Amino acid sequence: MSPGRAPVPQALLPGWLRWLAAVLLAVCAAVTAALAVHFAGQDQPGRLDTAIDPRIRAGLSHFPRLLSWLPDLGTLAPVALIVLALVFACAVTRRWTGAALTAIAVPAAIGLTEYVLKPVVGRGLGQSLPSGHATAMFALAAVCAVLLVDPPGRRVRGVIRLLLVLAALTVAAAVSAAMVAIGAHHFTDTAAGAAVGTGLVLASALVLDLAAGRRRRLRRRGASAAASARPRIPRRSRR
Repeated sequence: MSPGRAPVPQALLPGWLRWLAAVLLAVCAAVTAALAVHFAGQDQPGRLDTAIDPRIRAGLSHFPRLLSWLPDLGTLAPVALIVLALVFACAVTRRWTGAALTAIAVPAAIGLTEYVLKPVVGRGLGQSLPSGHATAMFALAAVCAVLLVDPPGRRVRGVIRLLLVLAALTVAAAVSAAMVAIGAHHFTDTAAGAAVGTGLVLASALVLDLAAGRRRRLRRRGASAAASARPRIPRRSRR
């Protein structure tokens, strides 16, 4: 990199994965819209809730210690600490697009859930759809997945990165299930929260990659223009 020039932002998602991210984003948007429209203003659980909620409660009732602390992971303080830790890690490795993704996407997903969707949908259990805990945890899991899919240098083996992503998704699912088990949410609340959190992260990653790609193209055009503007020194003819 030339001195005095700002580093070119690295893409978050490899090109072959962007179409899949766009498809998954569309699925998340469709799930969120369908659940929001179906349960708007309703106080009664849906068919999925009636079938799944009792099974989750029965299964997790054998683990009271888990139920005592799992919901706390999705509260504001732990989520904020994890966000700060991820932003710091990205800053240390100079992965500025990753830092921007973490700092923007997770708070945006939480804000969309708490201040837009919950008041609009107005479902029972105290405006419970989408679940804020599920939104935050799945947003964090999605950020981890995006950051680990194509890290700079790839110093960590692919199997280890896959296990880390699966662990993040497992924790997000466990927190969401715990919220159902303690009666704070229905299953469909957590499904909507997972869709919102995942979708906002994917949308942010795609937008940041578009911006990074545009900046790289402008940088290349500037370099080409500068090269073409340099005076050419004529070669000496041989005698």
